[in-house]
Amino acid sequence: MWLYEKRLQYPVNVKRPDAKTAKIVMSQLGGPNGELGAALRYLSQRYTMPYPRVQALLTDIGTEELAHVEIISTLFYQLTNGLTPKEIKDGGLDAYFTDHTLGVYPTNSAGIPFNADTFQSVGDPISDLTEDMAAEQKARTTYDNILSLSKNEEVNKVIRFLREREIVHYQRFGEALEYVKSQLNKKNYYAYNPALKQTRCE
Repeated sequence: MWLYEKRLQYPVNVKRPDAKTAKIVMSQLGGPNGELGAALRYLSQRYTMPYPRVQALLTDIGTEELAHVEIISTLFYQLTNGLTPKEIKDGGLDAYFTDHTLGVYPTNSAGIPFNADTFQSVGDPISDLTEDMAAEQKARTTYDNILSLSKNEEVNKVIRFLREREIVHYQRFGEALEYVKSQLNKKNYYAYNPALKQTRCE
């Protein structure tokens, strides 16, 4: 159960619409390294995580990623609110507009809709946490790429905040992975999957 606080985790105040920036920002909603995939990844993986403290971490970070979905959605909305048809076409959002008008719909920057195939939940703590660390680094890279393309400081300060959170999440998942290893056979971390205690592969 969640308690929803009616405010963004970080404020978004874009004063002028900008179709080109909206198009690249959208990738962090529905793209392969985006916030929607991150939220679903962690909130799915937590069920088979056998260690309560790591399960709690997955829940906490998954919940924060939902807040990031809200931030990116707000960014996209503010960047597209009030665009003229010419601005939409000139900014490369005409194909998106054709299907969604300016409704918020999770796609990557090329317009390909969100797909759950971009993330995994395999029920093995080492596998899942290793994926999580890689996912946070890939998200950070995407934010780096957005910052290299965007000249809009109102957008960039939001992107920098989100980028910082990816780094923190990477660190927390790294700590969780070390904790999981400390619970296993130190001579062979990969001897068995602790989520399936009856199955040993020695």
